[in-house]
Amino acid sequence: MVMMSPGGPGLSPIVAGVWRLAEWQFDVQARLSWIEECLALGVTSFDQADIYGDYRVEALFGEALRALPGLRDRLQLVSKCGIKLVSSARPEHTLQSYDTSAAHVVASVERSLRALHTDHLDLLLIHRPDHLMDPDALSETLRGLRVAGKVLHAGVSNHMPSQFALLNDRFPLVTNQIEFSLRHLAPLSDGTLDQCLDLGLRPMIWSPLAGGSLFTRTDNATLRVRTMLEELAAKHGVTPTTIAYAWLLRHPSRPVPISGSRRIEALREAVAALEIRLSSDEWYRLLEASRGHPVP
Repeated sequence: MVMMSPGGPGLSPIVAGVWRLAEWQFDVQARLSWIEECLALGVTSFDQADIYGDYRVEALFGEALRALPGLRDRLQLVSKCGIKLVSSARPEHTLQSYDTSAAHVVASVERSLRALHTDHLDLLLIHRPDHLMDPDALSETLRGLRVAGKVLHAGVSNHMPSQFALLNDRFPLVTNQIEFSLRHLAPLSDGTLDQCLDLGLRPMIWSPLAGGSLFTRTDNATLRVRTMLEELAAKHGVTPTTIAYAWLLRHPSRPVPISGSRRIEALREAVAALEIRLSSDEWYRLLEASRGHPVP
């Protein structure tokens, strides 16, 4: 377990993402087996959102929790809210938009708790920045959910530093879940990771393998990165996937990557990165491969 912030929640250093669970076509027993295999690897935290799988994923995961009493006590649940999708599952939504009003956030949390068959979320994230967010009102909403014991900790996802600060000044946030990979380098220069370092918060990382495109795309930049990953993998005696995770983990903000694969072997490759510490030169060689030129 790693602490996400001073006084924040403890999560596993690699998190299992279940946003595609509805596509996996696992029956309840297969879902239980997958969760148990994750736990055996030390992956005890599971990342979800109300909208995943067209509002179905939380219920699928919750069926597994209900089928095995005591399982909930062995894991941590992360979920998100704040996006309104147009969906038959939410007929009241007539426009895809964002909503951080008290009514929407509280209703979303209540639905998540029912779907997951739990009385609390270990961590709730505001999924996207809401241009109409009232930071004072939202902070009061989050404070009320925490006092009620329904949400133990709160953070955000996909927020820029100024957006993060606006809410964090009013309510203590414990993480910012962001996109970051060898093919998405913006957090290195837009202040997001600097802010995490300054506040002592670990960022959560989604799409750490660029949606898998690190190993499928054939553009020049991706090919350069892949060649370097393979070279370093041979040197360290691991897979290129493990090196891609190790590159993220080398950042001093101490990121917590999310693996969204159904394959236990893919999770095993991510966990293996916890034992690899790239040198500064190795880290910068991969950065140079991605950018296509040396640092200035």
